[in-house]
Amino acid sequence: MTLVEIYRYVLIAYILLSWLPNARDSFIGEILGKLCEPYLSIFRRFIPPLGMIDISPIVALIALHFVGYGLVTVISFITGGRI
Repeated sequence: MTLVEIYRYVLIAYILLSWLPNARDSFIGEILGKLCEPYLSIFRRFIPPLGMIDISPIVALIALHFVGYGLVTVISFITGGRI
């Protein structure tokens, strides 16, 4: 679950960088882009932007939340509740 939370913070940082001009062109922006764009591109294929607002990162964060808890539940079931 810790890895899911770390990735969630990375996604939020990448989303916040979009509000700053030329921030995604910086060194940190490029690293975050390499980590986040493959995951976000999945949602951008199905969810078109609404004017200038892209809601796909919100859906991606919600999906990440559910996937994280689903993985914890499956691992807990496999290990017999000993995590």
